[in-house]
Amino acid sequence: MRRPLGQECLECGHATAAPKAAYARCGSRDLETVELPTTGTVYTVTTITVPPRQFSGEDSYQVAIVELNEARVMAHIDGEAEIGDEVRLRGTIEADDAPAPLFG
Repeated sequence: MRRPLGQECLECGHATAAPKAAYARCGSRDLETVELPTTGTVYTVTTITVPPRQFSGEDSYQVAIVELNEARVMAHIDGEAEIGDEVRLRGTIEADDAPAPLFG
C-alpha cells in the first residue's frame, strides 16, 4: 500500500496534503514532497446519503477530513467515525480513474 504524499515547507516546516506552488502560511516556494503518516485523527466528518453515480451501489457512507500531523486530507471512511477518532489508512478507492484515500 502506498503512503499518502504531501508537501513540507523547507522555510517554516509546516506540511500540507494538497499540492501547491507556494505554501499558504509563509508564501515560500521552497517545498519538498514528503510521505505523510498513515494514522490520523478525524477533524470533521459527514454522511453522504445520496451517493454520486460512481457509488450508486452504496446506501450511504462517510467522508471526513483527516489530520495527518499538520496536513489534512479528505478521505472516504470504511465503516463509521466521529470527530476525534483515530483512523488508519486502509487503501484507496478508485472513482473516475482518480484514487481517494480510504481510512477506517
